[in-house]
Amino acid sequence: DAAYVAADADPAAAAAALVDGACYNAGQSCCAIERAYVHASIYDDFVAAAAEAVGAYTLGDPRDDSTTMGPMALPGAPGFIDSQIADATAKGARLVVGGGATSDEAGNGRFSRPALLADCDETMRAMSEETFGPLLACAPVADEHEAVKRMNDSAYGLSAAVYTDDKALATWMSRRVDAGTFFQNRCDYLDPYLAWTGAKDSGFGASLSRHGFRAVTRLRSFHARE
Repeated sequence: DAAYVAADADPAAAAAALVDGACYNAGQSCCAIERAYVHASIYDDFVAAAAEAVGAYTLGDPRDDSTTMGPMALPGAPGFIDSQIADATAKGARLVVGGGATSDEAGNGRFSRPALLADCDETMRAMSEETFGPLLACAPVADEHEAVKRMNDSAYGLSAAVYTDDKALATWMSRRVDAGTFFQNRCDYLDPYLAWTGAKDSGFGASLSRHGFRAVTRLRSFHARE
């Protein structure tokens, strides 16, 4: 899923939120943030803050209180993520921090080091494929118009987000970004009162909210003649 960080946003706060959105559950979330488009005026500050947040994770046993990121579920996941990183760097992206398959300090587990890619474009697999792992790909944009165009340049559309205090901008973008849920100043979050649905290749129907009940309800008629 994609996010835009507007010029008025706090780059450090947005970076912390989006890194969490990308790395929650080791990125193994259908609505994880994978692409961050950041206004050029705050891009460097955002990347620096995101790099600090990505580098702060402690990999290990989820039952250990000191662990902040657990292992990958699928055997091929670390290698798949590494292949996306290799593809991106070969095409000009910068690997700012992280990356690589690893184990915990005891030599156990199947882990992928959380990673941050900068200066990405849509020719890169990390920007077009679902990673399903702890990888955030970033790119600078000139304004919200470029952000909308690039956010929509995807086969997927489960959720999207904008970080801004400008409600008018958030509303304007929500009407133009093709996604099932549009967030302002948050991401990777479910509200049971709101329908959870997707656009494009991100699924059909709806769950949650009263619309979710309707999706699993079959209408039935009773017709009588007196």
